[in-house]
Amino acid sequence: MVEHAEIRMVRRGGSKINFREPVITNDSRFLLCAAGESVNVYSTSTEEFVHDLQGHTDLVTGVVLNPSNHLQVYSCSADGTVRLWDFMDGILIKVLPQQNSLPNSGKYKLFQLVAVHLPRSGDQEVEARELSAVLCDVSPHPGAVSFGREGEYIAATKGLQLEVFFFKKQKSYRFSLKSGMKKGVKNAFTCVSCHPKEDCIATGHADGKIRLWRNFNQKKEYTYTTLHWHHGAVNTLCFTPEGTNLLSGGIESVLVHWHYTQENQKDFLPRLGAAITHIAVSPDGSLFCTSHSDNKITIIQSCVKVSAIIQGLVKGDGVWTDLIIDPRSKALVLNGKPGHLQFYSLHRDKQLYNLDIVQQEYINEEGLDQFEVVKAAFDARGDWLATVEERRKKGAELEINLKLWAYDKLTQSFVLNTTVTAPHEDRITGMFFSPSPETTMLVTTSLDDHFKAWLLADHSDTKAEGFWSCDFVGGYHLLKPGCCSYSADGSLLAVGFQEVVTVWSPASWELLTTLSQPPGAIRDLCFGRLSCSKYLLGTSTKNQLCCWNLLTCSLEWSTPMDVSLLQADPLSENMAAFCSQSGSSDLFVFKPSEPRPLYSQKALCTGKVQHAVFAPRDQMLESCEERTQWLNRSQLYFITQDMLMVDDSVAVTPFYLLLGKHRRQQLEKTSAQLTPLSRSLPQLLHTPAHVLPSASFLCAMFVRSLLVSRSSQALSGWMGNVTAQLFSGLSRDVRSGSSPGSGCTTQGHSETCPEANPAFSWLCA
Repeated sequence: MVEHAEIRMVRRGGSKINFREPVITNDSRFLLCAAGESVNVYSTSTEEFVHDLQGHTDLVTGVVLNPSNHLQVYSCSADGTVRLWDFMDGILIKVLPQQNSLPNSGKYKLFQLVAVHLPRSGDQEVEARELSAVLCDVSPHPGAVSFGREGEYIAATKGLQLEVFFFKKQKSYRFSLKSGMKKGVKNAFTCVSCHPKEDCIATGHADGKIRLWRNFNQKKEYTYTTLHWHHGAVNTLCFTPEGTNLLSGGIESVLVHWHYTQENQKDFLPRLGAAITHIAVSPDGSLFCTSHSDNKITIIQSCVKVSAIIQGLVKGDGVWTDLIIDPRSKALVLNGKPGHLQFYSLHRDKQLYNLDIVQQEYINEEGLDQFEVVKAAFDARGDWLATVEERRKKGAELEINLKLWAYDKLTQSFVLNTTVTAPHEDRITGMFFSPSPETTMLVTTSLDDHFKAWLLADHSDTKAEGFWSCDFVGGYHLLKPGCCSYSADGSLLAVGFQEVVTVWSPASWELLTTLSQPPGAIRDLCFGRLSCSKYLLGTSTKNQLCCWNLLTCSLEWSTPMDVSLLQADPLSENMAAFCSQSGSSDLFVFKPSEPRPLYSQKALCTGKVQHAVFAPRDQMLESCEERTQWLNRSQLYFITQDMLMVDDSVAVTPFYLLLGKHRRQQLEKTSAQLTPLSRSLPQLLHTPAHVLPSASFLCAMFVRSLLVSRSSQALSGWMGNVTAQLFSGLSRDVRSGSSPGSGCTTQGHSETCPEANPAFSWLCA
């Protein structure tokens, strides 16, 4: 019996490494940080990613070193478990599931500060049953809680209140501030940090002030002093291990170094690039690190100089440029910092560099209109990059700049060649380079009822640098063009004018034909490739997916389908269609010439997938199975709200089949029904060989796991028969008996109508 290769969706990168405060190890060699559902380990000297600690099934919400063993670290997660790791070897030592047995306080759900007793046991999975509430109604922000000197008390802030709980006395004291909204004063607490040696609590506030509280073990005689430098809210505070200095950070991108005994003296480390969200210090005080709002961690040597920068995928206010691949570096290119494009390595999960497009100083001020990059495109060889930036001032016209960048081999980056001010009179909706090697041409479409062709002038005879100019302006009956697409050889240009698809010849700019379609404005166009180059596909606002035959200039087929994104693989005939349904996205991979999908996945992810791209593989796979061949040359990446995902094929080996079987069993059964082997499989994969049991011990379990019962064999055979019947019904030729140009109508069904032809049932499901 031959097992079919499986296709799975995996997290490829882009997780937030600035989500929680990072941790520096005792020897200052490694930095650990929460990254989605795992804990990433980085080298503090080389900035390189070492490995990750995988095992949590939900977002990791905190990381802390084990105080009794400097080679171990605890992590907690929204999956309800606390895990103990050996972070050097990546070994999971213990899992502590928690039971939420504490009653909910009041009518609404409130956050509580809970003490969890970690039982001592030799078992890997030990349930933490002893829970006790310490403080009720606390802030969900971890920076609002801090342990005091030698763990004698804990301080928590929320709103305008500071609460200090003493463990021995089992008593808490509350200190409140006035709202102070007059004269621009905002007293709300934002963060807290306790002095490690003395009874002193530092609190940050929304108006940029820092208060140092003392004598807080009694209600009447407490005092505080005020420090002020930040003009915005204080995001984070941290004392050094000896308590001689206090570090603070905020929106100013400046690390402020306060001298504890001399409060009026302070040092600064400015220009750190983005707002500071967290500050951490190594146990020996030799290294500081700051997390920033642009998903970056900066490692600093004793508050003097920056020694390393760990840059993750920058997620700004939005991705307007879509996802594009740099033909030279194979890097993913998209919006990064305001006014920049980031070049991000998909294989290394690391940012390569930023390209400043706007070339203006970004001013961090609320309500200020500034230029933002909204479009980007590469030519086929990666010699040219085109960008569009726009800014709309309140009560003023839209400002648009089209910039053409030439690749400089000396600097290994792009250099600005041409700037076109106001290339169109309204917003640009689409931009594509011609793939033809004979000419260097760029086409832009705009809501000003026109599309324009920009041509690179050739000055090779005079040894002058070429420049770009407008070569042609086209339109169609004063309709607004919404999208455009080049054929694979550059001989045809399709432009969608609202409900009309026009096909042009870029060589003569002759309008060749217009294509009919079901009602609805065209919102996406895509040419077929290789053996499917005679097809043109489009999506409409009336939830229609249409396929035209360019040889007959007629509608080949159409089907009702809410396609939010249509993407073509540049290395094959395959196309990917993402569909939105019931708050989730479905994925269909197909060829325009065949009605049967190569791959389909319901409820691929929550929400709508709006950006995706096919990225070429470094090495081609040699999969012979039809349902996985679409991944032989490329990988399909798409971006969600939380991470960058990839659909990838899994190599099928006997060990993988064993692992896959038990992973499916884990999803279907409760933890009480799991076998000892299935519990140990994740650890078996991630545990170094020198600490594993002997092969003779594992062999018996492996052999037993291969035994299959008669009932499961019968079920497998029945499912195989059903699948065979289903695919035999879907494999019929959709065009048999249909006439050219016949479309889906409400009057009568034709062969192109989904209701009349079961071959399209996969598109309608």
